[in-house]
Amino acid sequence: MKGIILAGGRGTRLYPVTISVSKQLLPVHDKPMIYYPLGMLMLAGIREILVITMPRDRPLFEELLGDGSQFGLAISYAEQPEPNGLAEAFIIGRDFIGNSSVALILGDNIFYGAGLPELCSDAAARPSGATIFAYRVDDPERYGVVSFDGETGRAETIEEKPELARSSWAVTGLYFYENSVLEIASSIKPSGRGELEITDVNRAYLERGDLHVCRLGRGYAWLDTGTHDSLHDAASFVRTIEHRQGVKIMCPEEIALELGYVSADQVLQRADLLGKNDYAIYLRRRVRELSDA
Repeated sequence: MKGIILAGGRGTRLYPVTISVSKQLLPVHDKPMIYYPLGMLMLAGIREILVITMPRDRPLFEELLGDGSQFGLAISYAEQPEPNGLAEAFIIGRDFIGNSSVALILGDNIFYGAGLPELCSDAAARPSGATIFAYRVDDPERYGVVSFDGETGRAETIEEKPELARSSWAVTGLYFYENSVLEIASSIKPSGRGELEITDVNRAYLERGDLHVCRLGRGYAWLDTGTHDSLHDAASFVRTIEHRQGVKIMCPEEIALELGYVSADQVLQRADLLGKNDYAIYLRRRVRELSDA
């Protein structure tokens, strides 16, 4: 399976902060926002990743992530000049995806919870259909919303930003698809907003009985960093967890080391490059702890 991080858009809800820089390059506590979705794809076992950005931001992402080798990954880049909808990622990334299955994650989504790697690995291993993740929210009208059959528990409907939501389960920004998503994305028409909606892609799988919905219940956190308040909330959440537990959330160097993508020496070299800050100190400590384990 290959992975796509969609890190485009102008981030207008965060103006004036994002007038000159991509939202996905902003810090969420101690690391760039894009590290969090990158870490999720890594936990799913995905090592070939396409980052889709606006043309003006591409050099900055390339400077930050490079070719991905420092994380044991192969990272490439593509451009989305205009925010024409999430499903356009499959059109832009068609050559990258090739004959593979693909996971798409939004560059401003943060996930946290025990068991997430297993859930993502299961989704990546599913041989057919699509897997999406749903999370209970107080304001489902802001999101794509999935409702369920009360008896079977299977997904029944899926709607994009409905005026009257049929459930409180919002569709998060993490999606796993087999290869036919390329044809589905190419066949859908722009919505009334002029965008290729990911909801229409998911509805196509639902209509053919091949949409799997994993509900993230208690013990999981899903954070969308699209507004000033939600960005602050996400940073506060990450800081609280990290300070209480002494471990970092979605640290790609640490994930790469634990998965065997890079060696301890490579992580130490990375720490030396980063200097004497707390992030570098943490990497050195994790190398010692894993070596002693």
